[in-house]
Amino acid sequence: MAKQYNIAVLGGDGTGPEVVREGLKVLNAAAKRFGFSLNCTDYDLGGERYKRTGETCPDSVVTELRKFNAIFLGAIGHPDVKPGILEKGILLKLRFELDQYINLRPVKLYPGVDCPLKNKGPNEIDYVVVRENSGGAYTGVGGATMRGTPHEVAEQAMIYTRFQVDRCLKFAFEYARKRNKKKTLALSGKTNVLTYVFDLWERAFHEMGQKQYADIKRDYYHVDATCMWMVKNPEWFDVIVTENLFGDIITDLGAMTQGGMGIAAGGNINPEGVSMFEPIGGSAPKYTGQNVINPLAAICAGGMMLHTLGETQAADAIENAVAYVTANKVKNLGAGKMGYSTTQVGDLVAEKVAG
Repeated sequence: MAKQYNIAVLGGDGTGPEVVREGLKVLNAAAKRFGFSLNCTDYDLGGERYKRTGETCPDSVVTELRKFNAIFLGAIGHPDVKPGILEKGILLKLRFELDQYINLRPVKLYPGVDCPLKNKGPNEIDYVVVRENSGGAYTGVGGATMRGTPHEVAEQAMIYTRFQVDRCLKFAFEYARKRNKKKTLALSGKTNVLTYVFDLWERAFHEMGQKQYADIKRDYYHVDATCMWMVKNPEWFDVIVTENLFGDIITDLGAMTQGGMGIAAGGNINPEGVSMFEPIGGSAPKYTGQNVINPLAAICAGGMMLHTLGETQAADAIENAVAYVTANKVKNLGAGKMGYSTTQVGDLVAEKVAG
């Protein structure tokens, strides 16, 4: 009997449902070719639901989502909803409630895609950022007092436990080993200023590396130096591991070097539970319904989902199909500039995956 995966689909806001549609088209082509099936269930989460009911992500929905093999997300963000409400109420809630403690962001330049870095191509830009996704400043520990006065005080703490750091590092070391390219893991931090937090990270990094991962070379870069080398010498990197806030910043820099948000995909991973996969570009509401948005990031996110589920042949087929399409068909990744509609780009990739 063919293996079946139960997938929760969150189309979300703006162009999210459009790119998810193309992602599912490609996923189903891969499933048919490689002998498994996807049982998809749609969930109405996003700005329109919030406007209608005042709900973001009810606890009952979180409970239901725990039963799925994975979550496929389009985009969250609505022009009529104040920034932060949907992001905290849906994205961060799911990440924390489902303990998706790894944010995985490949930085890969596909052939044919314009790169803003001089003399850099696909051979130079091919690395992965492992971002800790459950701790740091994003947990919201802190507060404000005397708001609106000249004496206003605001505080938000970067907090980590050894448990959080160790499990993130373990994932990163294992990923570098399985990736089996340069077998190098670089810790990006700020040991010279954030001395308490990154003393913990650095000690844990070297202790784990020495005891369990002697085959993996270890590097350390301050986060500001990481940004410089991501621009000047991206070929140095294999796998980068960092904390939540720094990871959020450097992965968007990485996305620009790989051709922009239209090709950047990410996964929020719980290796022992339910993971969620999404394009990084956001909801792009001004393009909603025009069938011009680039779906390749969502398609790549679907490939990441299959890889995490263990369908590596299907995942590789999607990656190879995207590389073929960027090299031979879609020369500009911008919305309305691709020379193809959203639907047509999905068709091109799906046809290549189908073989």
